[in-house]
Amino acid sequence: MLHKKTLLISAAAVSLAFAQQKVVFEGGIPLAPSGLAGKKLRPGPFTYDTAEGQKIRVVVQNRLPYPFAATWLPDGTMLVATRTGDLRAVRKGVLDPKPVAGVPKSYWAVESGLPGAVHGLMDVKLHPKFEQNHWIYLTYTKPVDEKKRVGALARGTWDGKQLTDVKDLLVLEFGSTSKIVFGRDGYLYMSTTGANPQDPATLGGKILRLTDEGKAAPDNPFAKSGGRPEVYTIGHRNPLDLGVHPGTGEIWETENGPNGGDELNILKAGANYGWPLVSLGRMYPGPWQGKQGPSHQGYEAPVVYWTPAIGVSGIVFYTGDKLPKWKGDVFVGSMRTGEVPGTGHVDRILFNEKMEELRRESLLTDLHQRVREVKQGPDGLIYVLTDEKEGAILRIEPVATAPAANGKAK
Repeated sequence: MLHKKTLLISAAAVSLAFAQQKVVFEGGIPLAPSGLAGKKLRPGPFTYDTAEGQKIRVVVQNRLPYPFAATWLPDGTMLVATRTGDLRAVRKGVLDPKPVAGVPKSYWAVESGLPGAVHGLMDVKLHPKFEQNHWIYLTYTKPVDEKKRVGALARGTWDGKQLTDVKDLLVLEFGSTSKIVFGRDGYLYMSTTGANPQDPATLGGKILRLTDEGKAAPDNPFAKSGGRPEVYTIGHRNPLDLGVHPGTGEIWETENGPNGGDELNILKAGANYGWPLVSLGRMYPGPWQGKQGPSHQGYEAPVVYWTPAIGVSGIVFYTGDKLPKWKGDVFVGSMRTGEVPGTGHVDRILFNEKMEELRRESLLTDLHQRVREVKQGPDGLIYVLTDEKEGAILRIEPVATAPAANGKAK
């Protein structure tokens, strides 16, 4: 009989004999493969059959570098924030060649998809009473000096063509990815990345809840226990969008894990979402993140998670009538799947009446684009922003069924 120690040595030898190839790391992250990366977006349009029988056409509406976020003015003008620091206007489907004036200067230097590339002009939102006050809110990377850059929330007044009276409402002490949304309670929710996400006395790795002047909402949960009065939830890694559920009014958040463990969360006042103590993903070198392994016991668990990661980004709850078989579904963007560049797409998630996931479908995978934003337009169609050097605004519309000679659909 072989000795137990001999068996262990033999097992180790077999493991080494069949070990995978040596992987090159840069900054603690496996060097990304390039076999699918850099695929240029074809002219289109593209037609797809989809799982629910919703046949769609995807139109390349506009091309522009690194679009990051979008919103619409009451007159139908689409405003697009770009990573390069510009705010662009699309009127009746036509991109204005000149950027909107009055936007604060932001810092951006690294191409999308590279480590440390999440900065620039990151979000644009209208005040709920925009038609009365004409206020537009932006989050951006503010250059302090030649070396220091920090996250900032700014507000300007729209005069019909440009922003005026622009001022910073909140300036962080650190660089941060940041997305914003107004809740039904009238407060502005703002996400942050950064150090000490478990410490409510800091602003990094949190969701903040602010007044429209950028001050702490008066009833935030940590103010009376020594935390920062702006903090609403803690334990976040890299929140990349916020959305309001059209039925419940709850704020939903998309969050990037490391190598796996992307999350879709429902925000609850005072809740702890676990990072970096727990995660449903692995650290980039391979081991599970957190001491407890793949568990959220004792912390707020995600509603949906992705392992391997998809680089989850923008979120929208589809409420329109133009794509009826998708009504009520949640759509999120994906920048890349399984740490492989060139594998971004859109995920459609179907929930039951209790908002429990039933199934999901990946869309636009063959385009090989980094999807940064997914939004519903005022026309009831879905718009997708591709975060590429040669980026684009894509419009998802139904394929019309042509009538037959007898008046019946073909």
